[in-house]
Amino acid sequence: MDDSQLLRYSRHILLNEWGIEGQARILKSHALVIGAGGLGSPAALYLASAGVGTLTLADGDTVDATNLQRQILHTEARIGQTKVASAAQALSEINSAVRVIPLHERLEGDALASRVAAADVVLDCSDNFATRYAVNRACVSTRTPLVSGAAVRFGGQVSVFDFSRPDSPCYHCLFPDGQPVAEERCAVTGVFAPLTGIVGSLQAAEALKLLAGIGTPLVGRLLLVDTLSQTFRVVSFGKDAGCPVCGGK
Repeated sequence: MDDSQLLRYSRHILLNEWGIEGQARILKSHALVIGAGGLGSPAALYLASAGVGTLTLADGDTVDATNLQRQILHTEARIGQTKVASAAQALSEINSAVRVIPLHERLEGDALASRVAAADVVLDCSDNFATRYAVNRACVSTRTPLVSGAAVRFGGQVSVFDFSRPDSPCYHCLFPDGQPVAEERCAVTGVFAPLTGIVGSLQAAEALKLLAGIGTPLVGRLLLVDTLSQTFRVVSFGKDAGCPVCGGK
């Protein structure tokens, strides 16, 4: 680490739990962020500002006016651009030393598996169950830690699935595929803009803790956020031994 990096990241390095060793891990790390929207925006900004070495962003959408209420990576001037191109520009202005890999696509199948395998941590910032289940399966297969977040209306949630731990449940343990779950999307039901900032920032915090090797991640715990009453609560859950995705692994 050179003098400019020591200065730039000094406020993290000053933290006893973090130190130079933690920052060195961050600089060498690779994070995959799936979704460059409401959650991916604050998550990516904080990962880049913290100095994550490589940041891969995957999103198949383009920027439109309705995004600007909450998707803080994007600007009026970049309406019509792909979200990943807009995001790459914003992140380079925050930290030009971070290598940003923009993927204008919805990752699926082998492409998803290979990108997950190349990452040290995955942040699922998507907005649909199909993607969440696919990302979870890929992370279980490669034992890549997964930080999952969701936000709609005034409520959000965050959890961590660390597959390096044999006792870690997976996303499917928490929300089994095939059970009746109402899928609410921001485009239909609305979302409180600061909520996406809170949840995305919490995802970044959990990812950075995993990468730096500090603290206690939200493994086996679901953090629930209610911004209408401004309350936070944690629900514990365990690994499902009969889970078809992670059971027996």
